[in-house]
Amino acid sequence: MPSNDSGKHAAPPLPDPLRVPVADSHTHLDMQSGTVEEALAKAASVGVTTVVQVGCDLDGSRWAAETAAAYDAVHATVALHPNEAPRIVHGDPGRTSQLPGAGGGWSRQGAREPGGQAALDDALAEIDRLAALPQVKGVGETGLDYFRTGPEGKDAQERSFRAHIEIAKRHGKALVIHDRDAHADVLRVLKEEGAPERTVFHCYSGDAEMAEICASAGYFMSFAGNVTFKNAQNLRDAVAVAPPELLLVETDAPFLTPVPYRGRPNAPYLVPITVRAMAEVRGGVDEDTLATALAENTARAFGY
Repeated sequence: MPSNDSGKHAAPPLPDPLRVPVADSHTHLDMQSGTVEEALAKAASVGVTTVVQVGCDLDGSRWAAETAAAYDAVHATVALHPNEAPRIVHGDPGRTSQLPGAGGGWSRQGAREPGGQAALDDALAEIDRLAALPQVKGVGETGLDYFRTGPEGKDAQERSFRAHIEIAKRHGKALVIHDRDAHADVLRVLKEEGAPERTVFHCYSGDAEMAEICASAGYFMSFAGNVTFKNAQNLRDAVAVAPPELLLVETDAPFLTPVPYRGRPNAPYLVPITVRAMAEVRGGVDEDTLATALAENTARAFGY
């Protein structure tokens, strides 16, 4: 982690430690600066003693599984991100600005030729293999993303999503959902396929009404640093109505750094800021009480 605390790209300072340890239910250590050891030590120093390392593609999923095997404080999930599936099927020009349907955004693999459905099947088979490993506690992040993927990529996304649901259920693992601008279709597919017993909406992005739908289905809702953003009243409304036994907290680091450090690098050690924001939204609930619930919920969601 950078040591210089000044400048918009510098790592934010350490927050006051939590008295009750919690877990970061969704992070990407492989996309953060510094070593795994440094990230875990910094997090532990403020009461974040467990992290769930999330895979988004084959290389990242293998790395997540290897890292979880090497560190007791790390648990893994494995998957093809919703934007990865159409890249596999339709190809990837390797640019930041993707062709319609190609997945959109940044891909660490760079340019790829179209692989078609056979290539997606092969990739899903590798996710299936990794999901069987004991240190892999979940299948995800999977789901639907209509923000970056155009209409031509939707079929590949949904096919991949349905396959991940089946893999999670067969292995008895948690399902970790990425849902961006696709609430209705994500809920529809879960209903049609039958959701796994433990389903987590990562970086929950719905409103209070959707939170009530998720609660009725027993889905966990994980909130990230964007709950602190000025324009995120819908997220704060959802935090306020979500049952305490279904709440999780995450960073999605290096993304979604909480206010007042928005735009600077995020990391698991910043979880306490989001925990305190959630406590305030829930009517000033005692921080220790919320932290205890968050820790218990994350362990229950991921079965560790």
